[in-house]
Amino acid sequence: MTSPDLPLSAADDAHPARKASISRDDLLAAALALIGPHRSVSTLSLREVAREAGIAPNSFYRQFRDMDELTVALIDLAGRSLRTIIGEARQRAASSERSVIRLSVETFFEQLRADHKLLHVLLREGSAGSDAFKQAVDRELGYFEDELRVDLIRLAAADGGAVLHEPALASKAITRLVFAMGATAVDQPQEKDAELIEQLSQMLRMIITGARTIAGNPPTR
Repeated sequence: MTSPDLPLSAADDAHPARKASISRDDLLAAALALIGPHRSVSTLSLREVAREAGIAPNSFYRQFRDMDELTVALIDLAGRSLRTIIGEARQRAASSERSVIRLSVETFFEQLRADHKLLHVLLREGSAGSDAFKQAVDRELGYFEDELRVDLIRLAAADGGAVLHEPALASKAITRLVFAMGATAVDQPQEKDAELIEQLSQMLRMIITGARTIAGNPPTR
């Protein structure tokens, strides 16, 4: 949890260079501008975000109760944005000759290195943030898993009518593995990405192949 800020004085609203009003999106963008591979949202103070946004600290409360509410909103934004991007990548792969797995992993790593840092929010707050932040990240991962489960079933059926054993569990294994690898990759030089993309793509194929194999051949009890 972030530390509570000190009481704010009326003088904070009198700075001539500050904006008279600001939106929630402006504050989220200000918070994103301050974080990076080595700094999470949970380390930011309200005053830092207000200064980056160009407003008086008191104006922050017109949009968010506190920094915790802003962080949860940022986690939600990150999850929605990344699901859209990855979903579009899967659709592109489905209409081309490229591997859905490979293109999805490449897209994930592109977002990992992107300037907007949304993926960093999910990776950092899920391991270093408060319990509320971790729950918010876990909720977003659950949305990823639900959407991936549907895709896995659809893609398997399109491939000769194949079926998967426990597709929900397979999608959870894939999602958690991808985010765990992403958390590792964010602390490594970008030159390592190609190797990690290849390794991760192979791991995901193993999970899917295993789920298909078990569906056709029940596991030994």
